[in-house]
Amino acid sequence: MSTPPLYQLKAGFFKTLGHPVRVCVLELLSLREHAVGEMLPEVGVEAAHLSQQLAILRRANLVATRREGTTIYYRLTTPEVAGLLAAARGILGGVLAGQAGLLADLQAPPPADLPPHPRPA
Repeated sequence: MSTPPLYQLKAGFFKTLGHPVRVCVLELLSLREHAVGEMLPEVGVEAAHLSQQLAILRRANLVATRREGTTIYYRLTTPEVAGLLAAARGILGGVLAGQAGLLADLQAPPPADLPPHPRPA
């Protein structure tokens, strides 16, 4: 059995990140470890849905758990995940800044030296 090409593995990795709840969970865990009960109000989904998303992140080896009594705490398996989220935030900031500039250009009045638009005959 051969190993899939790296680009396929990367695509699978990004697919794992392709859900808003999973990204929200990873953002929270990039700050510190959290118990499920702490994440619920922040994520804003039902406990069963959060549990499903956490299971996907565990299978992808992006989060790990530890038990303290009856409480299960989640943490990132590697700090590089937090770095990836920070990089994505920076990229999106640049994209949105460019879009804000384009929107401002569209909303600005046309320069006075432009000829008027011809009217259809």
